[in-house]
Amino acid sequence: MFEIWETSDPARLISDAGSLKVALEKVDTMCRLRHDQAVAHVGNTGEGYHFEIRDDDGKALARLSYVPDTSRAYQSVVVDEMRGDKHGGA
Repeated sequence: MFEIWETSDPARLISDAGSLKVALEKVDTMCRLRHDQAVAHVGNTGEGYHFEIRDDDGKALARLSYVPDTSRAYQSVVVDEMRGDKHGGA
């Protein structure tokens, strides 16, 4: 089991996931949401957003800092290699 946390102050649990692949997809979804909010000028991007994927013991397995770039369309923060897609994405 994995937990997805947004570690910006204050830290909050976003969701959990049964696999690392699902956890990565959920982080990507959160980054897409933050990008869409920045484009719509909703909320304060400040210094960006910080996410962690943690194991059952609360140990951080992966960290990501994300600053929305509103000058272009959203591009996934999860590369194919992280998803386990050896042949590239569509």
